[in-house]
Amino acid sequence: MQYMLMCFFDEDRWTDLPEAIRRQLMQDYRALIREIGRSGRLRGSVKLRPSTVSTTVRECGGKLLITDGPFAETREQLGGYHLIECENLDEALAIAQRIPTVRAGGSIEVRPVEETYA
Repeated sequence: MQYMLMCFFDEDRWTDLPEAIRRQLMQDYRALIREIGRSGRLRGSVKLRPSTVSTTVRECGGKLLITDGPFAETREQLGGYHLIECENLDEALAIAQRIPTVRAGGSIEVRPVEETYA
């Protein structure tokens, strides 16, 4: 079963962290991703650029609207994701709780992937 681990963090809070802490978190992150990759569970992983450089596409009243920035005003922003292969949800959660940004105030949404577009 594949699971998407979506990593959320308050971008302002990230910026406010001391550089040494950010550096350590990212070093720990790289080590975890290498470990998951070596285990054969990793299917994909990306770090996203800040939400301030995003563009949102939506339709409102039959008209296409394209706006700068994220659609939803939220406290946390999606900063990246990891697609993993696991036996079950418990295994995916065990990996998610090891993601370093959790201990710095981030959150990880774990969602099963439904393969419908084959």
